[in-house]
Amino acid sequence: MAINAYGKNIATNGATPTTTNQVKNKTALNKDDFMKLLLVELQHQDPTQPMDSEKILSQTSQLAGLEASSNTNKALSDLAKSLSSSKEFSTIAAIGKMADTGSDTIAHDKGATSKFEIYYPNDIKNGTVDILDSKEKVVATLNIDIDKSLGKKDSGVYQFAWNGVGSDGSNVDSGIYHIRSNYTDTNGVAQKTKLGTYPIEAVRFENGTSLLKLGSNYIPIEKIKEVY
Repeated sequence: MAINAYGKNIATNGATPTTTNQVKNKTALNKDDFMKLLLVELQHQDPTQPMDSEKILSQTSQLAGLEASSNTNKALSDLAKSLSSSKEFSTIAAIGKMADTGSDTIAHDKGATSKFEIYYPNDIKNGTVDILDSKEKVVATLNIDIDKSLGKKDSGVYQFAWNGVGSDGSNVDSGIYHIRSNYTDTNGVAQKTKLGTYPIEAVRFENGTSLLKLGSNYIPIEKIKEVY
């Protein structure tokens, strides 16, 4: 025999009734509650010993102060929401500008293949990507693949894959490596670029955090060192 929360047989009395209304929080009093208490106090006062007028004025003043405090809190809450919205719109204005993460390094594991992206602001005629260790020594060099049909590679963000093999043919140790590139543009001018600098292509908002699209990745705005 099934018994509901009221100790009755479900078959004859039905299941426990459900309540859709939200239970009011009775642990805190607002200005309306204080006003009701004051009215009840006035209603039930002793006619032979009526409440002191100064006491009534004091309680009324306290109610006015409570209402003012409540209105101030609401105004501050609305202001915070407005500022948050303004911050998001100001972040959108960064689309199309350049962002620098402040780092040109990758963390490489020995024997693994490390992938990274580099932004080239100019069309590339030819060039290389240098991988340097923590002592700024070049340990490996990658050639930039040029489109043979065009004789160049268009400007933009390109992904590279390094198998971890150094210039001497052996796998380099695990560690932090700098990624930099030297190239010649289609006007014959020598150019330089590095990992960590990209155009801002889009902005996404998640859980109150602004994410900037740099290359194929979304980076929290807190990790951006400079926007220009």
